[in-house]
Amino acid sequence: MNIMLFHSAYGLRPAVHEAAERLRAAGHVVHVPDLYDGRTAETVEEGMTIRDEIGNDELLKRAILAAAPHSEAGLVYAGFSLGGSLAQTLALGDEKARALLLFHGTADIAEDASVDELPVQLHVADPDPFETHDWLNTWYLRMGRIGADAEIYRYPGAGHLYTDPGLADYDEAAAEQSWRTALAFLETL
Repeated sequence: MNIMLFHSAYGLRPAVHEAAERLRAAGHVVHVPDLYDGRTAETVEEGMTIRDEIGNDELLKRAILAAAPHSEAGLVYAGFSLGGSLAQTLALGDEKARALLLFHGTADIAEDASVDELPVQLHVADPDPFETHDWLNTWYLRMGRIGADAEIYRYPGAGHLYTDPGLADYDEAAAEQSWRTALAFLETL
């Protein structure tokens, strides 16, 4: 698979490169754009400040420009938290998207969105302050209504960005289970 992997609000940290290497080791081609132009954050607050300085519209534009050269062959869009939100937005707007793989984050779904049985997998902490139960239930139902084949995997007790070993949220057991499930999902495509 050809995968476009977007980083979280923390920026392009070592954990994102490690994730890309894990995917490459499984035989996938992985593109990892730096939407923050080399900036990274040590805290979520710093990450949100960088995001706000760049602006959501500019981040989306950068994500689109990063994906465009690779989208003709059909991409699996993937991302972590903020990157998941961007990946979802791009996947729902790309008729050639092969799948959507989300870690820790989703986005709102446009009323006119429509996909043809797009495989979607979401891995999220339970509970997650950014992805509440009510939001996830609504998100899941809306994904189904637009034609996506969505699965949600919840990890009790894990922190929001539990796949990043460099953060306090890290949960090794949850991260490893997420990766096993995600890699199996990619094998089905």
